[in-house]
Amino acid sequence: MARTPLLGSRTLDRQTARTLPPGPKLPTIVQSLLFASHRSTFFPRMRERYGDVFTIRLVPTSRVCVVLSRPEHIKEVFAASPSVMHAGEGNMVLEPIMGSHSLLLLDDEDHARMRKQLMPAFSGAALRGYAGMVLELARAEVAEWPVEQPFEVHQRMRNLTLEIILQVIFGVTDVDRLNTLRPLLDKIVSVSPVIMLGGFYPQLLRIRPWKSYLDTQRRVDEILYDEIAARRGTFAGRTDVLSRLLAAGNWSDVELRDQLVTLLLAGHETTATALAWTFHELARRPDDLQFGQRAADTGADDELEAIVKESLRLHPVVYQVGRRLTGTADVAGYRLPRGTTIMAAVGLVHADGEHFPAPKEFRPRRFLSEDPPAPGTWMPFGGGARRCIGAGFSLMEATEILRAVLTTYDLHAPDPTPEPPQAKNVTLVPRHGARLLATRRTRT
Repeated sequence: MARTPLLGSRTLDRQTARTLPPGPKLPTIVQSLLFASHRSTFFPRMRERYGDVFTIRLVPTSRVCVVLSRPEHIKEVFAASPSVMHAGEGNMVLEPIMGSHSLLLLDDEDHARMRKQLMPAFSGAALRGYAGMVLELARAEVAEWPVEQPFEVHQRMRNLTLEIILQVIFGVTDVDRLNTLRPLLDKIVSVSPVIMLGGFYPQLLRIRPWKSYLDTQRRVDEILYDEIAARRGTFAGRTDVLSRLLAAGNWSDVELRDQLVTLLLAGHETTATALAWTFHELARRPDDLQFGQRAADTGADDELEAIVKESLRLHPVVYQVGRRLTGTADVAGYRLPRGTTIMAAVGLVHADGEHFPAPKEFRPRRFLSEDPPAPGTWMPFGGGARRCIGAGFSLMEATEILRAVLTTYDLHAPDPTPEPPQAKNVTLVPRHGARLLATRRTRT
């Protein structure tokens, strides 16, 4: 199927430009840099100046991006026909990395078919089967934490979530293969915005550093294809994600490879960052730390999950999600033309006091109250037909890791000052790595 052309400098006429929502007149390159590096401050300022719906221009081709910040407007997008609001086309920059069969890059019938094949591996029963493996890996990692000396918990979480992907999702248990894959996958998940430019400009893929990245990717692919081939006859009785996928669907090797790499890239940095922000907040708030420790001690998973949800609200790891219009559509009171990029600004909704009283405060109990946040206001995993298929896995994973940490340690903040966010690819990470100090819990 032919891709929808981006609405931008090559396809936008003056008359249509006058009907778009208002927005800054800054040069496209300036807006692109502000978006890439300072979106968590750039977007609020644009909303304050231009209103709930505004337009920005980004590279390449000065593409038109309409930003939405009201839940009712975002609901229009999430509830619209997926054939009108393409998410896969908006992610095509990732094709050289994730592969053309990646769930994130597909639209329409291809997306529905692939998602249906993936669903059994992320059902409630499957998640319960993964929980024990995640907890075991988390306890092993936590046992190695430095005690009574400050360290950056973000890196420790990156190490742990990578190990979970290797063993729980990929199902790799051979020690030699694990030792080979760890450094290679670490290079893959550390993809930079410069490398991602190869998706817009394929000619770059022939030279360094793009060629070096692809060389590493090919080495990983060789191992993954070997693992897939070996697993095809031995998945019975195994509970890792790859084995469940083989048991539930009719997959080609290439399709499986693309889904595994997608799960790696979509689930590694995001979950690690969410956990780093969570521990950053708990270390600075003794009352909330004790609340979490009691929940971990007593198995109150709803309370542990509420802590994670509030961290994801206060510190949205992914600040916005995108769609591309395949035809003219009415959105947020505007008639928007084909090719427009729609950005649902999750971060702006999460920071709105209309939906979350005292939005700058860390209040996990808001998700446990008799008046919890309204549906459609908490959306770290997107929504509609494109809601992240790994949302349940991510919350389960975070809950089990919280349990492992909070039953073992008291957490302290070497510096009580809140860490600012820093853009890292599509995520917003703690600028200083979420430094904390852990001491062994003493129980009476």
